Amino acid sequence: MDLSVIVPVLNEQHSLQELHRRLTHVLTRVDRNYEIVFVDDGSTDGSVGRCRELAELDPHVIVVELRRNFGKATALQVGFQLAQGEILVTMDADLQDDPDEIPYFLEALQNGCDLVSGWKKDRQDPLSKTLPSRLFNFVTSFLTGISLKDFNCGFKAYSREVVESLDLYGELHRYIPVLAHAKGFRVGEIPIRHHARSYGKSKYSFERFLRGAFDLATTLFLSSFQRRPLHLFGLVGLIFMLAGLAVDGYLSVLWFLGEGPIGNRPLLVLGTLLITLGIQVLIFGLLAEMITAATYRRSDAVNLVRRVHRQTSTYVLQKQASAE
Repeated sequence: MDLSVIVPVLNEQHSLQELHRRLTHVLTRVDRNYEIVFVDDGSTDGSVGRCRELAELDPHVIVVELRRNFGKATALQVGFQLAQGEILVTMDADLQDDPDEIPYFLEALQNGCDLVSGWKKDRQDPLSKTLPSRLFNFVTSFLTGISLKDFNCGFKAYSREVVESLDLYGELHRYIPVLAHAKGFRVGEIPIRHHARSYGKSKYSFERFLRGAFDLATTLFLSSFQRRPLHLFGLVGLIFMLAGLAVDGYLSVLWFLGEGPIGNRPLLVLGTLLITLGIQVLIFGLLAEMITAATYRRSDAVNLVRRVHRQTSTYVLQKQASAE
């Protein structure tokens, strides 16, 4: 299978038939073996029935039904595991993403990218969605150092290597470019057309925005300190310890200068507490290092290799010389 298009579905029954028609029109023109994977994430309308109808009419369609609503990250993870394409494209089912953009994603992958993310340059959504999204993109770009304009766009294209390295849960689908970049994959971005919603209603809520903020902290930790947790815990613990030592040192100087007893001062309790807290954080960091060392597999390092070049003729000559 050359190409898999993965479409998470949640209560989008009215748009599925039109989306399938547009996808079929585009995918038959790119001249690749393809499949369309609809992953129903616990829809409560007629989306499942509509997907089944499409699967009966089109052998390229695969329908995956989750037991209940687990969230978009889980739906994508299931789609990645069941799809068979060497190239995978993800897009939303609400017709706001334009299937005609797929050839441009494929071209960007051919030009050296491992993951290509869409940028809804002229976004057709109300300010209640666009303003929080701009803030989210700015903060994520600033904290991660990845200069993308639209991290949360669901329209993306991946090589098989990328999706096999991902473990998505919670709201981590928002940070797929960050997770891929941390594993050494080349991430690119292209502007795409974006259409106003024709059917259904948006799944966005302020609660999801808050959950995304917490998952940003998770992503930053996983991308920066997953293999070296002591670098984070050690720094925090050292700061606490130095602050506690400074406080207690100040009180010690006062005692030597005869400024009176220091045992009844609240500042002494604060200094001692900071030193104790710093030691505890350092111990947590050492325990995290022990867990990392115990679970680390040398085979994981091989997954970070892009390609290996060998000079066969040189290898043969060296082998013959060693035999002589």
